[in-house]
Amino acid sequence: MKQILVYSDSLTWGIIPLSRKRLGFDDRWPGVMENVLNKDARSVRVIENCLNGRRTVWDDPFKSGRNGLQGIEQVIEMHSPLDLVILMLGTNDFQSMHPHNAWHASQGIRSLITAIRKAPIEPGMPCPEILLIAPPPIQAPKGPIAEKFLGGEKKCRGLAGEYALAAKENNCFFLNAAQVTAASQVDGIHLDKGQHYIFGRAVAAKVKEIIA
Repeated sequence: MKQILVYSDSLTWGIIPLSRKRLGFDDRWPGVMENVLNKDARSVRVIENCLNGRRTVWDDPFKSGRNGLQGIEQVIEMHSPLDLVILMLGTNDFQSMHPHNAWHASQGIRSLITAIRKAPIEPGMPCPEILLIAPPPIQAPKGPIAEKFLGGEKKCRGLAGEYALAAKENNCFFLNAAQVTAASQVDGIHLDKGQHYIFGRAVAAKVKEIIA
């Protein structure tokens, strides 16, 4: 069985825009991806490790545990052997309490890639391939999260290009989510149910190339 770990934030957790509710597994893009891959007679198990508000390597001043670098090596160790790690983070790096730009987020991603590869897995277990996904750019934030992401649409500019470079320099696979879907027009940050379906199928096509 091929095991795929998805390490991400609320865009993958499946939060429904303008609510605190969550889409079901089959409606979230990792679930869509798993179902597509298994329809093709592949034996694939998708493991989700997705936390609302997770940054690449920074702390949230208001909530603990949102630093994506803390504990990632143990997450890899916990779920090994893994064939693939899908890494999709960065959106929360641009929250209004942070001064970060796309370059900063890419440095955080590089640190996560390094941590994944040095995780203390058991002898003989494979070091997983990494698929780095640049999340869709933030649009004008709306609703209750508007203040939290105020100015994020400017700070995130150039993220896909920075991530593509990080992927190339670290021998990772890369996918630009913006080439598949934009952020939700409802809140400017997350993905709507229909967008999860479209995006999940696109990621499945990319994963087929990697694990074939």
